[in-house]
Amino acid sequence: MNAVIGQSGTGKSTLADAFGFLADCLEKGVEIACDLKGRGGYEKIISQGADEPIEFEIYYRETSNDPPITYELSIGLDRYERPIVEKERLRQRRTGERYGRPMSFLFLEYGVGYAFKGDNSGLDEEENQEIGDKVVVELADPRQLGIVTLGELREHPRIVKFKIFLKNWFLCYFSPAAAREIPNAGPQKYLNGLGNNVNNVAQFLYREDPKDFLKVLQDIQTKLPGIKEIKPIKLENGQLVLEFLEQGFDRPFYSQKMSDGTLKLFAYYLLLHEKDARPLVFIEEPENGLYHKYLADLALQMKNSIKGMYSKQLFITTHSPFFVNALPPDEVWVLEKQKDGFSTIKRASDFQHVRQLCEEGIELGDLWYSDYFG
Repeated sequence: MNAVIGQSGTGKSTLADAFGFLADCLEKGVEIACDLKGRGGYEKIISQGADEPIEFEIYYRETSNDPPITYELSIGLDRYERPIVEKERLRQRRTGERYGRPMSFLFLEYGVGYAFKGDNSGLDEEENQEIGDKVVVELADPRQLGIVTLGELREHPRIVKFKIFLKNWFLCYFSPAAAREIPNAGPQKYLNGLGNNVNNVAQFLYREDPKDFLKVLQDIQTKLPGIKEIKPIKLENGQLVLEFLEQGFDRPFYSQKMSDGTLKLFAYYLLLHEKDARPLVFIEEPENGLYHKYLADLALQMKNSIKGMYSKQLFITTHSPFFVNALPPDEVWVLEKQKDGFSTIKRASDFQHVRQLCEEGIELGDLWYSDYFG
Protein backbone atom coordinates (compact mmCIF):
# COMPACT_ATOMS: atom_id res chain seq x y z
CA MET A 1 0.00 0.00 0.00
CA ASN A 2 1.29 3.41 -0.96
CA ALA A 3 -0.34 6.66 0.15
CA VAL A 4 0.98 9.76 -1.64
CA ILE A 5 0.74 13.10 0.17
CA GLY A 6 1.97 16.61 -0.52
CA GLN A 7 0.84 20.18 -0.93
CA SER A 8 -1.44 21.20 -3.78
CA GLY A 9 0.49 21.53 -7.04
CA THR A 10 3.23 19.04 -6.16
CA GLY A 11 2.02 16.47 -8.70
CA LYS A 12 -0.26 13.94 -6.97
CA SER A 13 -2.85 14.02 -9.75
CA THR A 14 -0.07 13.99 -12.34
CA LEU A 15 1.33 10.84 -10.77
CA ALA A 16 -2.12 9.23 -10.92
CA ASP A 17 -2.50 10.24 -14.56
CA ALA A 18 0.90 8.75 -15.42
CA PHE A 19 -0.62 5.37 -14.60
CA GLY A 20 -3.73 6.29 -16.57
CA PHE A 21 -1.65 7.44 -19.54
CA LEU A 22 0.17 4.10 -19.72
CA ALA A 23 -3.14 2.23 -19.54
CA ASP A 24 -4.51 4.42 -22.36
CA CYS A 25 -1.36 3.84 -24.46
CA LEU A 26 -2.01 0.13 -24.16
CA GLU A 27 -5.67 0.39 -25.16
CA LYS A 28 -5.70 3.29 -27.64
CA GLY A 29 -2.10 3.85 -28.81
CA VAL A 30 0.26 6.65 -27.82
CA GLU A 31 -1.11 9.33 -30.16
CA ILE A 32 -4.69 9.07 -28.91
CA ALA A 33 -3.53 8.65 -25.30
CA CYS A 34 -1.78 12.03 -25.48
CA ASP A 35 -5.10 13.75 -26.24
CA LEU A 36 -7.44 11.81 -23.96
CA LYS A 37 -8.83 13.14 -20.66
CA GLY A 38 -7.87 16.73 -21.32
CA ARG A 39 -4.14 16.03 -21.53
CA GLY A 40 -3.79 18.44 -24.44
CA GLY A 41 -1.38 16.49 -26.63
CA TYR A 42 2.27 15.56 -26.46
CA GLU A 43 3.53 19.14 -26.08
CA LYS A 44 1.41 19.57 -22.92
CA ILE A 45 2.50 16.25 -21.39
CA ILE A 46 6.26 16.57 -21.79
CA SER A 47 8.03 18.67 -19.16
CA GLN A 48 8.63 22.27 -20.14
CA GLY A 49 12.07 22.80 -21.64
CA ALA A 50 12.73 19.07 -22.03
CA ASP A 51 14.30 17.85 -25.27
CA GLU A 52 14.39 14.18 -24.29
CA PRO A 53 11.45 11.86 -25.09
CA ILE A 54 8.92 10.85 -22.44
CA GLU A 55 10.26 7.77 -20.69
CA PHE A 56 8.76 5.18 -18.35
CA GLU A 57 10.32 2.25 -16.56
CA ILE A 58 8.24 -0.38 -14.79
CA TYR A 59 9.72 -3.00 -12.50
CA TYR A 60 7.36 -5.95 -12.39
CA ARG A 61 7.28 -9.47 -10.97
CA GLU A 62 4.50 -11.97 -11.72
CA THR A 63 5.00 -13.91 -8.47
CA SER A 64 7.46 -13.66 -5.59
CA ASN A 65 9.41 -16.59 -7.06
CA ASP A 66 9.74 -15.22 -10.61
CA PRO A 67 12.73 -13.18 -11.75
CA PRO A 68 11.65 -9.52 -12.06
CA ILE A 69 10.92 -8.00 -15.47
CA THR A 70 11.86 -4.45 -16.44
CA TYR A 71 9.72 -2.68 -19.04
CA GLU A 72 11.15 0.42 -20.71
CA LEU A 73 9.04 2.71 -22.89
CA SER A 74 10.19 5.83 -24.73
CA ILE A 75 7.70 8.09 -26.54
CA GLY A 76 8.78 10.88 -28.89
CA LEU A 77 7.66 12.60 -32.08
CA ASP A 78 8.01 11.41 -35.67
CA ARG A 79 8.98 13.67 -38.59
CA TYR A 80 5.35 14.80 -38.87
CA GLU A 81 5.33 15.85 -35.17
CA ARG A 82 3.05 12.96 -34.22
CA PRO A 83 3.60 10.91 -31.03
CA ILE A 84 5.36 7.62 -31.74
CA VAL A 85 6.91 4.77 -29.76
CA GLU A 86 10.65 5.38 -30.14
CA LYS A 87 11.78 2.44 -28.03
CA GLU A 88 10.22 -0.48 -26.19
CA ARG A 89 12.13 -3.10 -24.25
CA LEU A 90 11.42 -5.99 -21.88
CA ARG A 91 14.29 -7.51 -19.91
CA GLN A 92 14.59 -10.38 -17.42
CA ARG A 93 17.31 -12.49 -15.85
CA ARG A 94 17.28 -16.20 -16.58
CA THR A 95 15.59 -18.45 -14.05
CA GLY A 96 17.91 -19.13 -11.11
CA GLU A 97 20.21 -16.15 -11.80
CA ARG A 98 20.39 -13.56 -9.01
CA TYR A 99 23.11 -11.31 -10.44
CA GLY A 100 24.20 -9.94 -13.79
CA ARG A 101 22.51 -7.85 -16.45
CA PRO A 102 19.02 -9.05 -17.47
CA MET A 103 18.57 -10.33 -21.03
CA SER A 104 16.37 -8.43 -23.49
CA PHE A 105 13.54 -10.62 -24.77
CA LEU A 106 11.69 -7.80 -26.55
CA PHE A 107 13.36 -4.82 -28.18
CA LEU A 108 11.75 -2.46 -30.69
CA GLU A 109 12.86 0.85 -32.15
CA TYR A 110 10.17 2.69 -34.12
CA GLY A 111 8.24 -0.58 -34.32
CA VAL A 112 11.11 -2.70 -35.69
CA GLY A 113 13.20 -5.20 -33.72
CA TYR A 114 13.00 -8.68 -32.23
CA ALA A 115 11.27 -10.85 -29.66
CA PHE A 116 12.28 -14.17 -28.08
CA LYS A 117 9.82 -17.00 -27.60
CA GLY A 118 9.33 -18.95 -24.39
CA ASP A 119 10.03 -18.25 -20.74
CA ASN A 120 13.81 -18.41 -20.42
CA SER A 121 15.32 -16.84 -23.52
CA GLY A 122 16.72 -13.54 -24.70
CA LEU A 123 19.78 -11.62 -25.84
CA ASP A 124 22.73 -11.62 -23.45
CA GLU A 125 24.09 -8.18 -24.34
CA GLU A 126 27.28 -8.56 -22.29
CA GLU A 127 28.27 -11.71 -24.18
CA ASN A 128 26.37 -10.76 -27.36
CA GLN A 129 24.84 -14.22 -27.22
CA GLU A 130 21.33 -15.20 -28.31
CA ILE A 131 19.62 -17.82 -26.14
CA GLY A 132 16.41 -19.41 -27.43
CA ASP A 133 14.20 -18.76 -30.47
CA LYS A 134 14.38 -15.22 -31.82
CA VAL A 135 11.81 -13.75 -34.21
CA VAL A 136 12.03 -10.54 -36.21
CA VAL A 137 9.24 -8.07 -35.49
CA GLU A 138 7.96 -5.19 -37.62
CA LEU A 139 4.78 -3.48 -36.47
CA ALA A 140 2.35 -2.06 -39.02
CA ASP A 141 1.76 0.99 -36.79
CA PRO A 142 4.64 2.20 -34.58
CA ARG A 143 2.19 4.35 -32.63
CA GLN A 144 0.90 1.16 -31.00
CA LEU A 145 2.76 -0.65 -28.22
CA GLY A 146 4.49 -3.84 -29.31
CA ILE A 147 3.21 -5.68 -26.26
CA VAL A 148 -0.36 -5.20 -27.59
CA THR A 149 0.33 -7.37 -30.65
CA LEU A 150 2.82 -9.82 -29.16
CA GLY A 151 0.77 -10.11 -25.97
CA GLU A 152 -1.85 -12.03 -27.96
CA LEU A 153 0.56 -14.79 -29.04
CA ARG A 154 0.93 -17.93 -26.93
CA GLU A 155 4.59 -18.35 -27.87
CA HIS A 156 5.40 -15.16 -25.90
CA PRO A 157 4.06 -16.09 -22.43
CA ARG A 158 6.02 -13.41 -20.55
CA ILE A 159 4.66 -10.66 -22.79
CA VAL A 160 1.15 -12.10 -22.46
CA LYS A 161 1.36 -11.97 -18.65
CA PHE A 162 2.81 -8.47 -18.63
CA LYS A 163 0.10 -7.20 -20.97
CA ILE A 164 -2.59 -8.71 -18.73
CA PHE A 165 -0.96 -7.03 -15.72
CA LEU A 166 -1.00 -3.62 -17.42
CA LYS A 167 -4.49 -4.09 -18.85
CA ASN A 168 -5.98 -4.82 -15.43
CA TRP A 169 -4.84 -1.61 -13.74
CA PHE A 170 -7.81 0.21 -12.19
CA LEU A 171 -7.98 3.97 -11.71
CA CYS A 172 -10.86 4.95 -9.49
CA TYR A 173 -12.82 8.18 -9.93
CA PHE A 174 -15.97 7.25 -7.98
CA SER A 175 -18.77 9.77 -8.47
CA PRO A 176 -21.94 9.66 -6.32
CA ALA A 177 -23.90 11.29 -9.15
CA ALA A 178 -22.79 8.52 -11.52
CA ALA A 179 -23.59 5.84 -8.94
CA ARG A 180 -27.20 7.06 -8.91
CA GLU A 181 -27.64 6.28 -12.58
CA ILE A 182 -29.96 3.39 -13.33
CA PRO A 183 -27.77 0.97 -15.33
CA ASN A 184 -28.83 -1.55 -17.91
CA ALA A 185 -29.51 -5.02 -16.57
CA GLY A 186 -26.65 -7.48 -16.71
CA PRO A 187 -24.00 -8.77 -14.32
CA GLN A 188 -20.52 -7.22 -14.41
CA LYS A 189 -17.52 -8.60 -12.57
CA TYR A 190 -15.74 -5.36 -11.72
CA LEU A 191 -16.67 -1.84 -10.68
CA ASN A 192 -15.87 0.69 -13.38
CA GLY A 193 -13.95 3.89 -12.78
CA LEU A 194 -17.00 6.04 -11.99
CA GLY A 195 -18.74 3.40 -9.88
CA ASN A 196 -22.03 3.70 -11.76
CA ASN A 197 -22.36 -0.08 -12.18
CA VAL A 198 -22.70 -0.91 -8.47
CA ASN A 199 -25.94 -2.84 -9.04
CA ASN A 200 -24.40 -4.76 -11.96
CA VAL A 201 -21.47 -5.85 -9.79
CA ALA A 202 -23.88 -6.83 -7.03
CA GLN A 203 -25.80 -8.91 -9.57
CA PHE A 204 -22.59 -10.66 -10.62
CA LEU A 205 -21.55 -11.44 -7.04
CA TYR A 206 -25.06 -12.68 -6.21
CA ARG A 207 -25.09 -14.94 -9.26
CA GLU A 208 -21.67 -16.42 -8.46
CA ASP A 209 -22.39 -17.23 -4.80
CA PRO A 210 -25.54 -15.80 -3.13
CA LYS A 211 -24.53 -16.90 0.39
CA ASP A 212 -21.07 -15.40 0.12
CA PHE A 213 -22.48 -12.17 -1.32
CA LEU A 214 -24.88 -11.85 1.60
CA LYS A 215 -21.89 -12.19 3.95
CA VAL A 216 -20.15 -9.40 2.02
CA LEU A 217 -23.20 -7.15 2.38
CA GLN A 218 -23.44 -7.95 6.10
CA ASP A 219 -19.78 -7.02 6.52
CA ILE A 220 -20.17 -3.78 4.57
CA GLN A 221 -23.36 -2.70 6.37
CA THR A 222 -21.50 -2.69 9.71
CA LYS A 223 -19.14 -0.06 8.28
CA LEU A 224 -21.77 2.29 6.83
CA PRO A 225 -23.04 4.80 9.41
CA GLY A 226 -26.78 4.68 10.03
CA ILE A 227 -27.37 1.60 7.86
CA LYS A 228 -29.10 -1.37 9.52
CA GLU A 229 -29.28 -3.70 6.54
CA ILE A 230 -28.51 -3.98 2.83
CA LYS A 231 -30.65 -6.42 0.84
CA PRO A 232 -30.38 -7.49 -2.79
CA ILE A 233 -33.73 -7.44 -4.61
CA LYS A 234 -34.17 -9.17 -7.95
CA LEU A 235 -36.53 -7.39 -10.38
CA GLU A 236 -38.73 -9.02 -13.01
CA ASN A 237 -36.32 -8.06 -15.82
CA GLY A 238 -33.55 -10.02 -14.07
CA GLN A 239 -31.80 -6.93 -12.77
CA LEU A 240 -30.59 -6.82 -9.17
CA VAL A 241 -30.96 -3.67 -7.10
CA LEU A 242 -29.85 -2.96 -3.55
CA GLU A 243 -32.15 -1.81 -0.76
CA PHE A 244 -30.61 0.19 2.11
CA LEU A 245 -32.56 0.13 5.38
CA GLU A 246 -31.62 3.14 7.47
CA GLN A 247 -32.03 3.41 11.22
CA GLY A 248 -35.25 5.20 12.17
CA PHE A 249 -37.08 4.32 8.94
CA ASP A 250 -39.48 1.47 8.23
CA ARG A 251 -39.15 1.43 4.44
CA PRO A 252 -35.83 0.95 2.61
CA PHE A 253 -34.15 3.35 0.18
CA TYR A 254 -32.59 2.50 -3.15
CA SER A 255 -29.12 3.77 -4.10
CA GLN A 256 -30.64 6.70 -6.04
CA LYS A 257 -31.81 8.20 -2.73
CA MET A 258 -28.73 7.53 -0.59
CA SER A 259 -26.35 10.29 0.53
CA ASP A 260 -23.15 10.97 -1.42
CA GLY A 261 -20.96 9.79 1.46
CA THR A 262 -22.86 6.52 1.94
CA LEU A 263 -22.69 5.74 -1.77
CA LYS A 264 -18.95 6.44 -1.93
CA LEU A 265 -18.21 4.34 1.14
CA PHE A 266 -20.31 1.48 -0.20
CA ALA A 267 -18.49 1.59 -3.55
CA TYR A 268 -15.07 1.61 -1.84
CA TYR A 269 -15.94 -1.34 0.40
CA LEU A 270 -17.41 -3.26 -2.53
CA LEU A 271 -14.16 -2.60 -4.42
CA LEU A 272 -12.15 -3.98 -1.49
CA HIS A 273 -14.23 -7.20 -1.52
CA GLU A 274 -13.41 -8.08 -5.13
CA LYS A 275 -12.81 -11.80 -5.59
CA ASP A 276 -10.09 -11.72 -8.26
CA ALA A 277 -8.29 -8.59 -7.14
CA ARG A 278 -6.90 -6.34 -9.85
CA PRO A 279 -3.10 -6.05 -9.61
CA LEU A 280 -2.98 -2.26 -9.24
CA VAL A 281 -5.68 0.05 -7.92
CA PHE A 282 -5.21 3.84 -7.80
CA ILE A 283 -7.67 5.95 -5.79
CA GLU A 284 -7.51 9.74 -5.78
CA GLU A 285 -8.49 11.58 -2.59
CA PRO A 286 -10.98 9.09 -1.06
CA GLU A 287 -11.73 11.64 1.67
CA ASN A 288 -13.75 13.89 -0.66
CA GLY A 289 -17.36 13.95 0.52
CA LEU A 290 -16.69 11.73 3.56
CA TYR A 291 -16.96 12.60 7.24
CA HIS A 292 -13.43 12.73 8.66
CA LYS A 293 -14.06 10.09 11.34
CA TYR A 294 -14.78 7.44 8.69
CA LEU A 295 -11.35 7.78 7.09
CA ALA A 296 -9.21 5.91 9.62
CA ASP A 297 -11.43 2.84 9.33
CA LEU A 298 -11.44 3.10 5.53
CA ALA A 299 -7.62 3.22 5.53
CA LEU A 300 -7.45 0.16 7.79
CA GLN A 301 -9.89 -1.74 5.58
CA MET A 302 -7.76 -0.88 2.54
CA LYS A 303 -4.69 -2.23 4.31
CA ASN A 304 -6.53 -5.41 5.30
CA SER A 305 -7.72 -5.96 1.72
CA ILE A 306 -4.13 -6.49 0.54
CA LYS A 307 -2.70 -8.15 3.65
CA GLY A 308 -0.89 -11.34 2.75
CA MET A 309 -1.40 -10.73 -0.99
CA TYR A 310 1.59 -10.48 -3.29
CA SER A 311 -0.27 -9.68 -6.49
CA LYS A 312 -2.14 -6.51 -5.47
CA GLN A 313 -0.89 -2.96 -4.97
CA LEU A 314 -2.99 -0.07 -3.74
CA PHE A 315 -2.08 3.57 -4.43
CA ILE A 316 -3.94 6.46 -2.80
CA THR A 317 -3.45 10.22 -3.02
CA THR A 318 -4.80 12.14 -0.05
CA HIS A 319 -4.88 15.51 1.71
CA SER A 320 -6.35 14.03 4.90
CA PRO A 321 -4.20 13.68 8.06
CA PHE A 322 -7.00 11.50 9.51
CA PHE A 323 -6.44 8.96 6.71
CA VAL A 324 -2.64 9.15 7.12
CA ASN A 325 -2.94 8.60 10.89
CA ALA A 326 -3.91 4.98 10.19
CA LEU A 327 -0.72 4.27 8.24
CA PRO A 328 2.92 3.60 9.20
CA PRO A 329 5.69 5.82 7.76
CA ASP A 330 6.91 3.18 5.28
CA GLU A 331 3.52 3.21 3.50
CA VAL A 332 3.42 6.98 2.98
CA TRP A 333 5.28 8.87 0.24
CA VAL A 334 5.82 12.64 0.28
CA LEU A 335 5.85 14.71 -2.92
CA GLU A 336 7.73 18.00 -2.68
CA LYS A 337 8.19 20.57 -5.44
CA GLN A 338 11.75 21.82 -5.87
CA LYS A 339 12.96 25.25 -7.01
CA ASP A 340 13.47 24.00 -10.59
CA GLY A 341 9.74 23.21 -10.81
CA PHE A 342 10.16 19.43 -10.66
CA SER A 343 8.95 17.32 -7.77
CA THR A 344 10.79 14.68 -5.80
CA ILE A 345 9.20 11.80 -3.88
CA LYS A 346 10.44 10.32 -0.62
CA ARG A 347 9.13 7.85 1.94
CA ALA A 348 8.01 9.37 5.23
CA SER A 349 10.16 6.74 6.97
CA ASP A 350 13.24 8.24 5.30
CA PHE A 351 12.86 11.29 7.55
CA GLN A 352 14.72 10.10 10.65
CA HIS A 353 12.92 12.44 13.07
CA VAL A 354 9.53 11.35 11.70
CA ARG A 355 10.37 7.67 12.13
CA GLN A 356 11.57 8.28 15.71
CA LEU A 357 8.49 10.29 16.69
CA CYS A 358 6.19 7.60 15.27
CA GLU A 359 8.08 4.99 17.29
CA GLU A 360 7.27 7.11 20.37
CA GLY A 361 3.57 6.77 19.58
CA ILE A 362 2.81 10.04 17.75
CA GLU A 363 0.55 9.50 14.75
CA LEU A 364 1.94 10.24 11.32
CA GLY A 365 -0.96 12.40 10.11
CA ASP A 366 -0.64 14.63 13.18
CA LEU A 367 3.07 15.15 12.42
CA TRP A 368 2.26 16.00 8.81
CA TYR A 369 -0.50 18.43 9.85
CA SER A 370 1.92 20.09 12.28
CA ASP A 371 4.49 20.66 9.49
CA TYR A 372 7.11 18.24 10.83
CA PHE A 373 7.55 17.08 7.22
CA GLY A 374 6.00 17.51 3.78
